[in-house]
Amino acid sequence: MKFTDQVQICAFVALMSALFCPHASAAQTDTGGDTNDVDPVVLVTKAIDLTRGLTSYSEMTMVIKRPTWERTSSLIAWTRGREDALIRFTAPAKDAGNAMLKTGEKMWTFNPKLNRNIRLPSSMMSQSWAGSDFSYNDLSRSDKYLRHYDLELIEVAKQDGHTVYTIDALPREDAPVVWGKERMIIRDDHVMLELTYFDQEMVPLKQMSALEIGELGGRTIAVTIRMVDLEEGSSFTEVRYDSIDFDVALEDRMFTTFALQSGRSR
Repeated sequence: MKFTDQVQICAFVALMSALFCPHASAAQTDTGGDTNDVDPVVLVTKAIDLTRGLTSYSEMTMVIKRPTWERTSSLIAWTRGREDALIRFTAPAKDAGNAMLKTGEKMWTFNPKLNRNIRLPSSMMSQSWAGSDFSYNDLSRSDKYLRHYDLELIEVAKQDGHTVYTIDALPREDAPVVWGKERMIIRDDHVMLELTYFDQEMVPLKQMSALEIGELGGRTIAVTIRMVDLEEGSSFTEVRYDSIDFDVALEDRMFTTFALQSGRSR
């Protein structure tokens, strides 16, 4: 696996854990269907906190699908709060051992063939990763909406017995983002149902959606998620959470470059 592929795939898993894998319980938002009673910042904050919480351990399967080829990988991941994550590939054999560490704004990768850690430079954040539907900017942070965007509630609706909120995230003038707008659809139990990315002309280019919602680890989560290139509908990246444990005991040294390189798992 090339260096850029390795980093981007790992960053993708960090975002998946952040947006769609609940790590802590949160109360439902009671709005009574009145948009005047709804604060979109509160909704998004609860969705983020629901998915990041204290700590977690998960096992995932990722499939990248293209018209002429398909790639399947297995990964394991540990997270702590909104900022820390350690991810390792376990399959296929040629990728096993490749790993990523994220602490705050910093990212490192480990390649067992090189046997060294590599710091991800900021210049790579706008690049798309080879064969994938994600860029570094898409994947690097789960709390970017609280720091770099103004949030606006667009619609409140009913769907499958739930209240569903549509929220537009508009980047501030100084925001380090490439999108003209991102639109989120969040359920009243704070599961992110959909995330659509618009370019500067407000044309939708990509869409990430929850294909299956179910119970794992005692929580209601999006079990299977998919990112689709809207310009080429036959291409997508799909992730399924095979197992999840929440509030696991993790030592501080778990999220260090030493643990990244040594293969430490607890």
